Amino acid sequence: MTSKKLINSVANCADDALAGLVACNPNLQLLQGHRVVLRSDLDSLKGRVALLSGGGSGHEPAHAGFIGKGMLTGVIAGAVFTSPAVGSILAAIRAVAQAGTVGTLLIVKNYTGDRLNFGLAREQARAAGIPVEMVVIGDDSAFTVLKKAGRRGLCGTVLIHKVAGALAEAGVGLEEITERVSMVTKAMGTLGVSLSSCSVPGSRPTFELAADEVELGLGIHGEAGVRRIKIATADKIVTLMLDHMTNSSNVSHVPVKAGSSVVLMVNNLGGLSFLELGIIADAAVRSLEGRGVKIARSFVGTFMSALEMQGLSLTLLLVDEPLLKLIDAETTASAWPNTPRVSVTGRKRSRAAPTEPLEARDSTPAGGVASKKVVLVLERVCSTLLGMEDHLNALDRAAGDGDCGITHSRAAKAIQGWLKEGPPPARPAQLLSKLSMLLLEKMGGSSGALYGLFLTAAAQPLKAKTDLPAWSAAMDAGLEAMQKYGKAAPGDRTMLDSLWAAGQELQAWKSPGADLLQILTKAVKSAEAAAQATKNMEAGAGRASYISSARLDQPDPGAVAAAAILRAILEVLQS
Repeated sequence: MTSKKLINSVANCADDALAGLVACNPNLQLLQGHRVVLRSDLDSLKGRVALLSGGGSGHEPAHAGFIGKGMLTGVIAGAVFTSPAVGSILAAIRAVAQAGTVGTLLIVKNYTGDRLNFGLAREQARAAGIPVEMVVIGDDSAFTVLKKAGRRGLCGTVLIHKVAGALAEAGVGLEEITERVSMVTKAMGTLGVSLSSCSVPGSRPTFELAADEVELGLGIHGEAGVRRIKIATADKIVTLMLDHMTNSSNVSHVPVKAGSSVVLMVNNLGGLSFLELGIIADAAVRSLEGRGVKIARSFVGTFMSALEMQGLSLTLLLVDEPLLKLIDAETTASAWPNTPRVSVTGRKRSRAAPTEPLEARDSTPAGGVASKKVVLVLERVCSTLLGMEDHLNALDRAAGDGDCGITHSRAAKAIQGWLKEGPPPARPAQLLSKLSMLLLEKMGGSSGALYGLFLTAAAQPLKAKTDLPAWSAAMDAGLEAMQKYGKAAPGDRTMLDSLWAAGQELQAWKSPGADLLQILTKAVKSAEAAAQATKNMEAGAGRASYISSARLDQPDPGAVAAAAILRAILEVLQS
């Protein structure tokens, strides 16, 4: 079965992609009759060296994303994963020559088709009297024994585009640019790893991976790597990659050691999430710095993809100050990142948290009767929520992402950890404020925010008094805050339904001589009844409001959790 792709046709997908890029970028132009993209200010390059690169499509933003002042003059694209035609390469060379450039450097990734087609076009151009040189980039660090074909050209090619572009912009001649970038390629290495295959439009996946496998050292077209390994943590995968890349027994290694200064490029092969990319980048920085390597610059993003492949590559380039200046030079290429031109290593990465305001001294002794009862209440609430995790998750799957139980368990574990640090404040206002901050920080999600709002507002009436009318007022304040910011109302099928029902019963606490437990018992029963009633409600707020009511045949998990919390409080007070 072929994979799904949002295209117009398989045959024209590369042309359509380039047309879209040019349509949205006034600095680019298509060369009529060819799959070639050039700088729109080509005539401004008179007297300078032109830089052309390219290869098969499917590696976006490479290569056309790196056209611009300070990088490439133009690119020649083939069909997906297919070398471009010799005629188009020659047309591009002629176009830049007719614009008055003094020579052309072809930057080619080391693949047989690219070498042959770019090489043939070069020979034809030279026969016509056009000065053309060619550098073949092989930065693959996967293979421990070098094969006749040599190292494959991977994401490190983009760094060569940058270095060559800076030199050309500075007016350096063709021969010198060729010599200098050829030297740079020898100080560079790239290694890829993938969790999945990719598929050329109209075709099946290029290879299969088991659910618990990753491919180490694969190419950007899905070519086989050096081996398959079991899935592991990001830290372990990155460590394995860097060990392999820098191992001196590996003939394609990068000679990086303690004291080396490098440029690090963390490249998304197409289908990796930004979340994972950030985790990988952190692991790479920590691992390199742990080896005594200085990271002079780091680039994280998608630079050379392999369609939708779920994977990444790491590139290391040994640098000195002159080379860094070329890396840092200005460019208008749309895909080159706007990254600070400062060293990553040695930079302070955190700032001290703001100091909390001094609180009024709690006159109630810590560990007193009230404090012990608070601990019992909180412990019962925590054990209740932990025991309900699977049930709440199951209820949440119908209308959400199935994590309501996980969220409440996270809150329970945070409270348990807090209780181990010492007795909680005995004063109700301070207790609720502390719990609010804890849940806002640790619980997460909309539930954490709503509980935090409720507790923050509920604490205010309890600062002056702590009698039953004050507790009823606290409930009112908490409910008002939840409605104000959460936009839910009673009957909207949310956690508010349980709390609102309880709050109506707790109004009786405002009457003289009210009985705490008798009224609280009624409040808990009302909350439980309201929670069960939510299964017959049409959701008016929250995530469930986007779901058809016909699919909502279970009570709202937030309402069930809120009622369970109130039940746990009652049971401790009754005992």
